[in-house]
Amino acid sequence: IVVVDQCRNIGLLAISRARLAGLGVAYLPGLAASRAAGLFAGEAKTDERDAAVIARTALGVPDSLSGVPGRGEALEAARALSSQRDHVVACATRDKNRLRAVLLESCPALEAAVDLSDRRWLELLAGFGGAWGIARSGAEGPRAEAAGEAAAASTAPPPALVEAENRQVRFLAARISEALDEAGALEAETAALLEGDETYACLLTVPGIGPRTAAQLAVSVDIGRFPDHDHLASYCGIAPRVRSSGTSVRSVRASRRGDARLKSLLIFSCNSLVRSSGRYGEYYRACRARGMGHGRALKAVARKRLRAIYAVMRDRVPYRE
Repeated sequence: IVVVDQCRNIGLLAISRARLAGLGVAYLPGLAASRAAGLFAGEAKTDERDAAVIARTALGVPDSLSGVPGRGEALEAARALSSQRDHVVACATRDKNRLRAVLLESCPALEAAVDLSDRRWLELLAGFGGAWGIARSGAEGPRAEAAGEAAAASTAPPPALVEAENRQVRFLAARISEALDEAGALEAETAALLEGDETYACLLTVPGIGPRTAAQLAVSVDIGRFPDHDHLASYCGIAPRVRSSGTSVRSVRASRRGDARLKSLLIFSCNSLVRSSGRYGEYYRACRARGMGHGRALKAVARKRLRAIYAVMRDRVPYRE
């Protein structure tokens, strides 16, 4: 058996060669391998020691291993596109933060007025630059008027700084628009690839699950790896963390582990269920009545709904109340 500590990147080569040679393949998560390294002598960080740790952990604690099942062509393509979308969105977020920093340095009033989720603001910034660039352009509309008011309420920097700011703003706003367009196109292509996938179609019937969450679940979760919904909840990071010592100390807190993207999608997709009349809406209101805040109640609803998600993915049947 060939054991790897990452299924993608350099680990994929070892997996492919092992399968071609007719060998079994298993996966030891990188975090588990890192923690297991503390059980062995020595502190060096070398490839040889890492390989020894992986091999000895696989021999001594086989329960720590996960399978690496082969997936269909469509699922692999959808996973690759979904991964690229995550990268594009991360780049857009980085550029948004940079753009806000540039605006804040030059004209805080414009930075406060700008909504970077509004495409019309991005088009205005990409076309004319910062507050003084927009004011000089003669552009019309409520956003241009807000930019003009912000420029009038602020002290204009020297012309060289204004030009430098306009160049940065135009570049960053155009990059953000391109990234958002690309993210939308990748999301549509991913959904098209998964149209024929039975698990994806069944997930869309679960309350509060839309195309994005269903696609992420379909490409990220191999349901055969999880013996029950508790293990899936732990993988997604929405299982509570229990700490106890004897009979006197016991606490239950939210887990900080798991797949961060899945966790975010599963929790925030429950916002659509808050005012619903179904079982999850009633459960949310019951949690709030017990004194839970909105965030904790959403996590509780996500954990309860995950039981249904697990059953839908395991049996490949549509959701029903």
